[in-house]
Parts: sequence; structure tokens; C-alpha cells
Amino acid sequence: MNFSLLFLQTTDIQREIKSQSILDILLAGGPLGIAIVVILLVLGFIALYIFVERYSSIKRASRIDESFINNIRANVASGNLQAAKALCQTTDTPVARMVEKGLMRIGKPLRDIDAAIENVGNLEIFKLEKNLSTLASIAGAAPMIGFFGTVTGMISAFYEMSTQENVTPDVLAGGIYQALMTTAVGLFIGILAFIGYNILVANVEKVVYKMERTTTEFMDLLQEPTV
Repeated sequence: MNFSLLFLQTTDIQREIKSQSILDILLAGGPLGIAIVVILLVLGFIALYIFVERYSSIKRASRIDESFINNIRANVASGNLQAAKALCQTTDTPVARMVEKGLMRIGKPLRDIDAAIENVGNLEIFKLEKNLSTLASIAGAAPMIGFFGTVTGMISAFYEMSTQENVTPDVLAGGIYQALMTTAVGLFIGILAFIGYNILVANVEKVVYKMERTTTEFMDLLQEPTV
């Protein structure tokens, strides 16, 4: 008889949960639960903005015309350094800025030219990695904030149980599923931020590879014997 009653109560709880929207469940979490969800949503919007902004910037930086280094080689071979510098100035990419710095150092020892190019390259990499640490922090912090909301929600649910004489399963279940929503939201935002972070890091590594390849070609160009 008790099992039948428990089954009926559980069925009623399931029907109640199904009839509630996610927004209703979140709003039922109390002021602290709502505040935590708002914080998580703000972090989610920040993560989305960082991903979109960085992705577009990195994609622009990765666009390197294959004829760029060939045109530089032709201008340097003909002694027309001004045309080579002008080409770099009209090409808004990290590679072009590195090559331009190398062109400005022509006439100095190759080691000095290489060091100057490397300094510009480090600066460009720093620009590409802008806000990536923030995105990584959101990926790690969002699940923890959500879990904190769950812990506080569970404490509140068990406290309410301790103050009631007749504790029914719906009281316990209601508090638990409301508390777990913050963890679900935190995990969702954290997972997306983690995936976005790794996508951006992979794209930055591709740009760095292109920068190193072009720099090597440029240094080889400077060491070619003049005809």
C-alpha cells in the first residue's frame, strides 16, 4: 500500500515537472538561484562575444595570399624596397607586418633582422590570443558556479524538510530538481566555452605556423645571392 502511494506521488511529481517550463524551474530556485543563473547567462554572453570576435579576427589574420611572398621576392630582387614596403602596408596581416619590419632592417646583420621579425611576431601572437584566457576561465568557472548553486539549493531543500513535520517526496524532489538546474546551466555554458576555446587555440596555431613559414622564406630570400 505504501509502495502504491509512493508511486502515485512520484507520478504526480513527474507530471508537474513536465508541465513546468525551464524558465519556471529556474525562477522557482529562489533569489540566490536566480542570481546564480543570471551570472551564468552573463558569462555565457561574454563567452559568445569573445568567441565570435576572436574567430573573425583570427580568420582575417590567417588570410595570406600565396603570391605575397613572390611579389616581395620580385621587388627585393629588383632593388625596389619601397614597392615591397608599400605592399606590406596595404596587406593587413601579421605576416605582412613581420616582413615589413624585416624590410626596414635590410642592410643590418641577418641575426638582427631575424630578432626584429621575431619581436613583431611575438606581439602579433599576443594580439591573436587576446581574451583567450578569459574564455578559458569562463569554461572552468561556469560549472563550478553552477555546482555552488546546486549545493546551496540542496541545503535550502533539506532545511525546509527539517522544519516540516510531514515530509513528502514531492518536497524533496522539488528542491533537488530546482537545485540541479544551476549545475545543468553551468555545465552547458562551460562545455560550449571549452569547445570554443580549443577551436580558437587551434586556429591561432595555424596562423603561427603560416607566420613561421613565411618568415623562413623571407630570411632565405635575403640570403639568396644577388644576380
